[in-house]
Amino acid sequence: MFYQRFTFRLFTRMLVINVLAFLLIYLIRNTQLWFTIIGLGIFLVGTLISLYHYINQIKEDIKRFILAVKTRDGTLNFKNKATKGSFPELYDSFNEIIQIHKDIQLEKDSMFQLIKTILEQVPVGVIVVKDDRENTRQAEIVFFNQAAASLLSIPAYKYWHRLVQHIPQFAEEIESIGKGGKKFVELKIQDKLVQLSAEIIPLNLYQTDYTIISFQNIKDEIEQKESEAWNRLIGVISHEILNSITPISSLSDTVNGMISEKEFLSSEDLQDLKPALQTIKRRSEGLLDFVKDYRLIAELPTPVLEYHTIGEILQHIKVLMQPFASGRNIILKVEQTSSKISIRIDLKLVEQALINLVTNSIYSLEGIAHPVIEISYKLDQNKLYLEVRDNGKGIEAELLEKIFVPFFTTRKNGSGIGLTITRNIMKMHQGNLEVNSVPFEHTTFSLVFRYQ
Repeated sequence: MFYQRFTFRLFTRMLVINVLAFLLIYLIRNTQLWFTIIGLGIFLVGTLISLYHYINQIKEDIKRFILAVKTRDGTLNFKNKATKGSFPELYDSFNEIIQIHKDIQLEKDSMFQLIKTILEQVPVGVIVVKDDRENTRQAEIVFFNQAAASLLSIPAYKYWHRLVQHIPQFAEEIESIGKGGKKFVELKIQDKLVQLSAEIIPLNLYQTDYTIISFQNIKDEIEQKESEAWNRLIGVISHEILNSITPISSLSDTVNGMISEKEFLSSEDLQDLKPALQTIKRRSEGLLDFVKDYRLIAELPTPVLEYHTIGEILQHIKVLMQPFASGRNIILKVEQTSSKISIRIDLKLVEQALINLVTNSIYSLEGIAHPVIEISYKLDQNKLYLEVRDNGKGIEAELLEKIFVPFFTTRKNGSGIGLTITRNIMKMHQGNLEVNSVPFEHTTFSLVFRYQ
């Protein structure tokens, strides 16, 4: 049934051609009717030409269909051919395929418009650059939302080199991030300081490389966090200073009262003065130590980054901390000391961070039966975790936010700067310090490094 119409038409044409050819040969051999022979020959040639056009028309229709699919042309249809042509089912299939492609394209266009509308409404600047490997400065910008134009105070440029000319500092910061990553960017735009959190995401679609640049203004959030941090810090500092100044002031008044109306001091007076002066000296030294601790936080050395293996780091910390832990009957387990995975760090600073964490764990294990500290590492996607885990007293949930505040401590005679220094060390390595604790079950501090 599918080919019946085509077969019938082809068979009819071939039959007519054969009959005409047979008749023409017969007339040439047996008669001299030249006008009839010429007319019959012309008719035979016309029939052959008709057959050629008939077959060629089907071939051209198939070519038109393939071209329409390639170019996503939804205007082409074969409705007339489906009713009058030789292959109605074939032309119906052509129409269905073209309509399906048309619907898919409309759906893709609708989804693109939806995503574009959403990205235009979000307060995050988004710029999508189509990479040009031959000339990066001439790369085309395929998307530039209104938030990006507003944050950078520039029009939505079509090419990257135009943005580079207008805001070279921003372009340099973005290019310094490389192929993926985050960075804090501080710019001065139209005499206003703008603080941005920028992120780069590389993407490959249909063998074409794109770079997605997203950024948002975090100045307000930073100012709020800074204000909160300063308030907490001022509270702690005020508390420590008052604790030292109050007895000093009180004892100073006492000493002043003892000597203000006397021209000379007896041995009894000197004996009474000694404890007061010793206390003043001790509290003054405590206040001086407090100031030194504060300077220690603020003046960490710039890290000297070199590649070191995880095994080397773990082996060093095991040698350093094993005697301290053994002296307190604590089992110190350091695993994977043979690991050859390398990261770029300042070994001295990272060792100091690990020493701080292990020391905290040792003090948290006081009074705990079967105390254990485990030091290990793990890889998770593009992050490397150096973990210090103990089964000590742990940290209550309400204290988790406070433990990183300078000078805050829950330990008697603790300085409260160890975790602050450790977190600052990790910030210098573009990493982070994370904590997870279930009191009297486990507490894990993790030094989190970027690993690529």
